[in-house]
Amino acid sequence: MNLPKTSRRKFLQAGGVGLLNLAVPGLVLGKDKFDASGKAVASKKCCIFLLLCGGPSQLDTWDLKPEAPSEIRGPYKPIRTKVPGMQISELHPMLAKVTDHFTLIRSMTHPRPINNHFDAMHNLLSGQVVEQVKQGVADDLPYIGSVVAKSLSNERNLISNAWLIKCVGPPVFCAPNIGSGGYLGSAYAPVFIGSADNHPAMPKFRLPEIYDMADPARLQERRKLLDTLETDRLGGDAGGKDWSDLREKAYDAMTRPEGRQAFDLTQEPVAVRERYGMHPLGQNLLLARRMVEAGVRFVTVNGWVGPSPGEKEGGPPSSSWDMHGGNMGMGNAFGTGSYGMNFCLPRLDQALSALLTDLKDRGMLDDTLVVAVGEFGRTPVILTKGPPGRQHWPACFSAIVAGCGIRGGAVYGESDKTASAPKSNPVTPQDLHATVLHALGLPLNDLTRNTGIIRPPFSTGKPVMGLFG
Repeated sequence: MNLPKTSRRKFLQAGGVGLLNLAVPGLVLGKDKFDASGKAVASKKCCIFLLLCGGPSQLDTWDLKPEAPSEIRGPYKPIRTKVPGMQISELHPMLAKVTDHFTLIRSMTHPRPINNHFDAMHNLLSGQVVEQVKQGVADDLPYIGSVVAKSLSNERNLISNAWLIKCVGPPVFCAPNIGSGGYLGSAYAPVFIGSADNHPAMPKFRLPEIYDMADPARLQERRKLLDTLETDRLGGDAGGKDWSDLREKAYDAMTRPEGRQAFDLTQEPVAVRERYGMHPLGQNLLLARRMVEAGVRFVTVNGWVGPSPGEKEGGPPSSSWDMHGGNMGMGNAFGTGSYGMNFCLPRLDQALSALLTDLKDRGMLDDTLVVAVGEFGRTPVILTKGPPGRQHWPACFSAIVAGCGIRGGAVYGESDKTASAPKSNPVTPQDLHATVLHALGLPLNDLTRNTGIIRPPFSTGKPVMGLFG
């Protein structure tokens, strides 16, 4: 049905700030399922994707090389973990206690040399090789959250694809289709939640616009006006009824309690919040757990840990892990500044270990996939001109994966003696992308082929079956 322009304008005006506009990004309306008590049941199979923007050092986190020369191994010592033979950085004592919950991949590698954040992140999130984009074959690729929102129908009438916190700052960190939904359309784009000035570690954290109804009574009045407009302009035709039904579902999605309550972290015990850490990364991961518990299918969490004490900004919320050191004026990569591992690694340790423990204790890990990865790794040799740091390194990096059938207590792949290249079982970002889709029970092929438009597959990688078991 094609609505008259004047009628549609009245609809949007009546809804106020587009609140009843069905093109709200990420508002994929699902079909509710209810238990015997009438309560909507939680969705199955979901993903929390922790994107460590900037690229953390594999040599200082999860793949230490204590026998390498000092200019390679760095200052940190490896510590034992719950899994015999698996060692990680001494700045990860809490993760060391939950290694039985996840598999550690030490052989991540890009299929070609990529030294910039933009292309590396595009490969990671699109499941494609960057050359395809440069040749114009797939310049409108959807990213993984959009694919999941499109392919995995939501069992509750809530948003399906969310991103905590929006990528801002230098455009090198924000790959092209992070917020667009690609060729799948804006309905499958993520709903961006939070910013450097509005995140859940703040006492006055504000809801995203879709749920932020400052005056519910006024919204009810606008809803009545919409009903009147439908009666006057559309009569009783089938098209009018279809529009009315869809608009009603949008209204329901915004007003139902599950959506709004997921953002109310005051409902969590103080001890739980403190376990995650009262910083942006910790509270965003707690919020992500609440969101998937409410029924959201895919939540990307930006790995920003916030500014270190005494620093006003500490970099934009997209690049905590871009630790170049003095080479880029970011201070000591092994220090306590906002771009320092002594500041960032303990916060990652606290937040990620709390998430894995929480999901396990709540019985959610079987159906919740957790991925923690950057877009690439860091150079084996430490830069010493000015404060020390490491440059970009696409040839070898590490990742953590857990849940949805992923084995716990395992190491997959091995790097060479300087963590500069995979020694066994290389895993590309495309393979990791395909593995996520496989774990969620989704096909790798594009589901829009029946439109007659030839599109690339959703992923050119292959699921890493050795991670499951």
